[in-house]
Amino acid sequence: MPRRKRSSRWEETKPPTAAADFSASCKAAANKEFEEIDKWFYTYADTSSGLIEPDGVLHLCSDLGIDYTDVRILLLAWKMQAKKQGFFTLEEWRKGIKDLNVDTIERLKQTITKLVDEVKHYSTMLLDFYTYAFKYNLTEFSEKSVDKETCCTLLENILGSKFQSQIAKLIQYLMSQTEYKALNMDQWLGVYRFCQEISFPDCSNYGEEDAWPVILDDFVQMVKTTSIGAI
Repeated sequence: MPRRKRSSRWEETKPPTAAADFSASCKAAANKEFEEIDKWFYTYADTSSGLIEPDGVLHLCSDLGIDYTDVRILLLAWKMQAKKQGFFTLEEWRKGIKDLNVDTIERLKQTITKLVDEVKHYSTMLLDFYTYAFKYNLTEFSEKSVDKETCCTLLENILGSKFQSQIAKLIQYLMSQTEYKALNMDQWLGVYRFCQEISFPDCSNYGEEDAWPVILDDFVQMVKTTSIGAI
């Protein structure tokens, strides 16, 4: 005759294991951490929308002691992976603050200031940030290009200190020519590749057959013509 299965009442009431205690402790600590991060978020967020809106971003910039156009606020948006310019959601704020591992405005300021130099020295990070900056400045999801004035500001802020000669000349060219009023992503990434790969100012290793955007063909032609004229 088969044995009757013993009641599982003991199993249901047995004390939690050490692993369960540890898991519960971690969960409580995480909840507490998010409570602090969320509280910080709502010092800048609009309570009706649940978003940090442009006025809140300006308040944040003021607390950080930086201008709204400072590259550091763009770096912060990048760490948050913010999708809409001038707005931060709670989830984006949580992501950025956790990734940066900061808990005060002073630590946030110090960390994003250090991040400026860190991004310059790691090409993978720089390219990711550079690509994000372009997408972040598309005012509508359906847009494919960013106006040349904004592009010039971004180029100066992101690549200006690393590729001074190239960026200074390129900005001069973009602002003086009238054919291109905006840049698309292909042209934007072409500029990054140009700065990384091409000898400047002689552009001796630039080959038009290497699938460069036409705008860079025109730029190189201008640079070479100017150089010849200066000799």
